[in-house]
Amino acid sequence: MNRPATKPKRTLRAETITLAHGAGGKAMRDLIADLFVDGFANDTLSQLEDQARFDANALLNAGDRLALTTDSYVVDPLFFPGGDIGKLAVAGTVNDLAVGGAVPRYLTCGMIIEEGMSVADLRRIVASMKATADLAGVQIVTGDTKVVHKGAADKLFINTAGVGVIPKGINIASHQAGPGDAILINGFIGDHGAAIADARGDMGLESHIESDCQPLNDLIQTMLAACPDIHCLRDATRGGVATVLNEFAEASKACIRLDETELPVRPEVRGLSEILGLDPLYLANEGKLVAIVPGDHADAVLTAMRAHPAGEHSAIVGHVAESPAATVILETGFGGERIVDMLVGEQLPRIC
Repeated sequence: MNRPATKPKRTLRAETITLAHGAGGKAMRDLIADLFVDGFANDTLSQLEDQARFDANALLNAGDRLALTTDSYVVDPLFFPGGDIGKLAVAGTVNDLAVGGAVPRYLTCGMIIEEGMSVADLRRIVASMKATADLAGVQIVTGDTKVVHKGAADKLFINTAGVGVIPKGINIASHQAGPGDAILINGFIGDHGAAIADARGDMGLESHIESDCQPLNDLIQTMLAACPDIHCLRDATRGGVATVLNEFAEASKACIRLDETELPVRPEVRGLSEILGLDPLYLANEGKLVAIVPGDHADAVLTAMRAHPAGEHSAIVGHVAESPAATVILETGFGGERIVDMLVGEQLPRIC
């Protein structure tokens, strides 16, 4: 049996990243071996081939379709209460697969590193990515590293791609919302956007808000066990819950009606939003999903969600009606109504 040659153990001794770490030579090999191969620690990555190789039969035996997604992460600051850019990159990519009904399996990781970045910070981010991948049950199996001149980036940008398998019989799509369906959310909205705004320290506020950043694939599998016929499902990241619901309403040509009194918003998030003139419905989330399920399955799905750690504060927040089509309407706590439009522009830049 042929085995790959054993590669010598390398040690990264530099305290900061230099251009040499992206030049393809020994310094780059030390960076890859010490930080990434050792940090992500799996047999596929350790082969150090130019591509990850999989057993196709093992994938296809788990379902009848493959799901593929990619995303890039440029969050500022890199570290924030409740997470960091590494945790965000893994959880965000896992969630993009999971909301399509896929079981995430493998991730890639491309890093654009600015010259002068602290190696200690990079090592901390890699450890966070590994911990989040383990929690989600996925492996980071291949990647790429580039180093750019100081000032050409902002410390670190991460690109990820993910592959998952969609089991037979699961068909989730944004155009499937229909009259009588219920709308569910798995907890407090706006936490991530508020946490990033607070972490930047521009307002000098003394609140403590943590990002909700977390992988949702296990929660989603729990929901699918309770109701395999989930109609629509999406994680409410940039643009928040309001944007996701507008996408569902437009794709389904349906009216989505929200009950303001049922929307879960932390008092701290509501307070910060009022100070900054923001609306929690549009604030980013990195651990919240919006689901539209048949009305007669809503209670069963809600019970399953609340029994899961990622869904203990889940709520039914509205329902789907026929008209006015392609519209989201908020029924306010004062008995009135207002249209919730799609977000125009960006409330907070570089939140993910």
